Amino acid sequence: MKKLSIKLGILFFIIIFGLLSSMFFFLHIGIADNRIEEELHALQARGNSHKVVLEKHFTQETIAHVVLMESESTTDVVIVDPDGEVLGASGSIQKFEKYLTIPTETKILEDNWQEEPYIATVSPIGETGQIKGYVFMFENTKSVHSLMESLNEHFLLAGWVSVFFTVIIIIFLSKGITKPLLKMKEATYQISKGDFSVSLPITSKDELGDLANSIETLATELSYLKEQRNEFLASISHELRTPLTYIKGYADIVSKRNLSDEERNKYLNIIKEETDRLTGLIKELFDLAQMDQNTFVIEKERIQLSPFLKKLEEKITRAFEQEFKLSCEPNIEVIADPVKLEQILINLLDNARKYSAKGSTVKLEAWKNRNSTHIVIADNGKGIPEKDLPYIFNRFYRVEKSRTRSLGGTGLGLAIVQELVHAHGGEITVTSIEHHGTRFEIIFKGE
Repeated sequence: MKKLSIKLGILFFIIIFGLLSSMFFFLHIGIADNRIEEELHALQARGNSHKVVLEKHFTQETIAHVVLMESESTTDVVIVDPDGEVLGASGSIQKFEKYLTIPTETKILEDNWQEEPYIATVSPIGETGQIKGYVFMFENTKSVHSLMESLNEHFLLAGWVSVFFTVIIIIFLSKGITKPLLKMKEATYQISKGDFSVSLPITSKDELGDLANSIETLATELSYLKEQRNEFLASISHELRTPLTYIKGYADIVSKRNLSDEERNKYLNIIKEETDRLTGLIKELFDLAQMDQNTFVIEKERIQLSPFLKKLEEKITRAFEQEFKLSCEPNIEVIADPVKLEQILINLLDNARKYSAKGSTVKLEAWKNRNSTHIVIADNGKGIPEKDLPYIFNRFYRVEKSRTRSLGGTGLGLAIVQELVHAHGGEITVTSIEHHGTRFEIIFKGE
């Protein structure tokens, strides 16, 4: 019983069969009780009609007429005087002796049709205090049992028909539910094997439709992550291979050739530069790994932004060949990790410096807007092509596909910037026009 459709079918059958059985049981009891009550009321009404006739004409001739009428029907009558002496009977009196008890009012004497051979009623003849006699009415319970057997047969037939249609409905229902689930199972199996080109028809807007949509989204995301992983491995192998090639090549030159001091120092400086580049790459990869594992610690504190940015300006302006402009509203505070905030801004400013021509302008601006603090770094340099804008925060993504050493960088800087901004609960956006410049805006909310 490993198939879900079978399990669901059995579960549905048990539930529906239980409901139908309960419903038929109580319905059968209700109908049976109602039918017996109708029979008893009919029997009593028949006795009351005889009572009315006998009250008007309580003669032996009338009694004989009543007895004759009942002898031709399925019921029996016994008429007695006030002392219990039988005045007339439509059948053998011995069969009815145990029921012939003198009552004080019209009532049902016997209604236990399951065990007794007769159901019986009695109707007094005459007014209270002037009783002339009693009319006892009897009906053989064989007719009642026959009626119940007929009712049982109808219920049994209805039950089998209900079970048959229930099974048919359950088969289609369980298959209807499990069919999309089986398709989803096959789709997830394909995904587990690395095939992300799955397509699931979304035929409903319920939870199954949402699940199918989620699986398709998952496949798309996994496909994207696989591509990113392949690109990441290709990029990191390239980034590691390049400095290692330089280091190995120049180390061989230094060790195997007779070089002048000037040449030796030149090659050693190149080795040092490439070693520094490799160290920086490993540090950036380590930072990203910490961020991915949520082990990156952000130690926030309240920072006065104006003096913080002025101090940063003093650090970086010496490396700038462009005009650097700082604009910051006074008395702005931001809650952030000062080390990480400096890392964010230096990365963005370094990019602006690298991709802006000499003599151009790089701006760093900060202001308060209601409950948010805005920091903008803008330049009028090379700009970023529109097709590259959606991908610039991807790891190892470069607008400069040539990977020239003159521009440096590993393609990880902006990815780290975005992760750090998000770790502070902030947002970062970029707008750029090719050959006109780029503008990064960082927004810290709730400050």
